[in-house]
Amino acid sequence: MSEPLVIVGNGMAAARLVDELAKAALGRYAIAVIGDEPRLAYNRVLLSSVLAGEIASHDIELRPASWWRNRGVTLQYGCVATGIDVGRRELKIAGDESIAFSKLVLATGSTPLRLNVPGAALAGVHTFRDSRDVDLLLTLAARRKRVVVVGGGLLGLEAAYGLAKAGAPVTLVHLMDRLMERQLDAPAAELLKSLVERKGIEILLNASTARIHGETQVEGVELADGRRIDADAVIFAAGIRPNVALAKDAGISVNRGVVVDDHLQTGAADVFAIGECAEHRGICYGLVEPAYEQARVLAQHLAGRAASYHGSVVATNLKVSGVSVFSAGDFMGADGSEAIVLKDLRRGTYKKLVISAGRLTGAVLVGDVGDALWYLELIRDRKPIAGIRADMMFGRSLALASEAA
Repeated sequence: MSEPLVIVGNGMAAARLVDELAKAALGRYAIAVIGDEPRLAYNRVLLSSVLAGEIASHDIELRPASWWRNRGVTLQYGCVATGIDVGRRELKIAGDESIAFSKLVLATGSTPLRLNVPGAALAGVHTFRDSRDVDLLLTLAARRKRVVVVGGGLLGLEAAYGLAKAGAPVTLVHLMDRLMERQLDAPAAELLKSLVERKGIEILLNASTARIHGETQVEGVELADGRRIDADAVIFAAGIRPNVALAKDAGISVNRGVVVDDHLQTGAADVFAIGECAEHRGICYGLVEPAYEQARVLAQHLAGRAASYHGSVVATNLKVSGVSVFSAGDFMGADGSEAIVLKDLRRGTYKKLVISAGRLTGAVLVGDVGDALWYLELIRDRKPIAGIRADMMFGRSLALASEAA
């Protein structure tokens, strides 16, 4: 008899966990996936491409319905989980229904932050996080509404790019002195800014949102320095908050995220958490690759094999507002490290490699990211780079050829 395993959340982490379980423990568990979005799991990273009209919404689905069926998964989407009874091992869902579990996995993701400023409740203030938001933003763009996007991280840039490409006049305001400050150093961020501005997006840095003007509908945004930007809509894309309410209400330990150990287990027996909602060793990653690594480890653990998660090397490898961007490891450079930099503004490329103790410890690439995964491999594996140091900036092929010579 298969054990009942319930996964709460139908996003990228949940889909990867099902895939890994099918490889490691096919038939051991009767899996049920409960998701509140009214559609199959999809690639959230590609939402801006849907918004920009580059691909269709159905093209970003991770797996067809048949894939889930063939793995014996009971899939319930458009379904909200309302509570966990840890003692009785039951998950409560809207409509007073309960589902029994032997093992429970929380993959509930995150919700976008909404700034607590006057006017934030006006009609025309939105977020950019899921496919339902895309449908709404497409309507704004079709009407050529003036939009202010608040937040110059990945989400904000993606929202601004998608809206601009769909036809809306867009101003992006960011509190910090550079875009994507968590993923890029200053020169890389400056290059990204110039490349994004070429796409018709106005960018204001060191810009703190003080209030949103309007009687019942958004009419403009006022910054802390007194500047006012006329707007018909405001998009908050200034960060995310892990969804922990379900765990907290059940008495499961939470901090910023749901606290898990090296087996991804929470403080409750047989209850696990992965992805954006999970906090491991004090870190909530909020990125796709760590969620996939957690899914692999948890699948092995649930299959009865020895497996532990020790954290992830944080890496970003994305196309941001149509510009390829990569960063990984200690790209800012700790004390005692050194950096090799190659910058070609005319070609729109920037490369920075950080070296410490004879090993590559960090990297930032803008424009040309063809060797990104090779650099990431060097960082993760801590391989000595003495034999390729002179040529590694120019890519894997040349570096390895020189080393072999």
